[in-house]
Amino acid sequence: MQKLPALQFGKYYHIYNRGINRENIFFEARNYVYFLALYVKYIETIADTFAYCLMRNHFHLLVRIIETFEVSQTSKVCDPTQQFSNLFNAYAKAINKAYGRTGSLFEGRFGRIEVTSAEYFKNLIVYIHRNPQKHGFVEDFREYPYSSYATILADKPTRLKRDAVVKWFRSQDAVRACHQSEPDTRAIRYLVEDDVFDA
Repeated sequence: MQKLPALQFGKYYHIYNRGINRENIFFEARNYVYFLALYVKYIETIADTFAYCLMRNHFHLLVRIIETFEVSQTSKVCDPTQQFSNLFNAYAKAINKAYGRTGSLFEGRFGRIEVTSAEYFKNLIVYIHRNPQKHGFVEDFREYPYSSYATILADKPTRLKRDAVVKWFRSQDAVRACHQSEPDTRAIRYLVEDDVFDA
């Protein structure tokens, strides 16, 4: 099995995975809620989150691993790669216990691709948010409840780095406008691996 690079402090990443044999990893509404609760527990202290989308058989995240000097005095510096692994292992164990299943939940180790430019960053956010519509989970991605799209356009408190996302697009109106059509996946092909998560 190919060794994947460790996550590096200060870098941006597209993080993703899918269910083994393309099977579901989320079975009902409470699973999405539980995954996000675990995400806060394991990831909030080691990464900023800009966008996410959780679908029944796969997920996408856009994060920046925080620098060690940004870690709170009350938090210890953790290995970010291990923290993501801990999150996914904890979730898989809970799902196996809840549904009487055994074995792997995810297809393999989580994928991670470094995001290296502002253009890639913006296109990837649009790609992540439009993914449920692309795969036919909903007719309109704006109605999908398990993505960060609505949160980015809301005013309520959030753990997402909403202000940073809006600043990259320049305004909330620009966020809406950029989401009107599919992103140019040719421009971000290496960030989405030719959409390996066909539903």
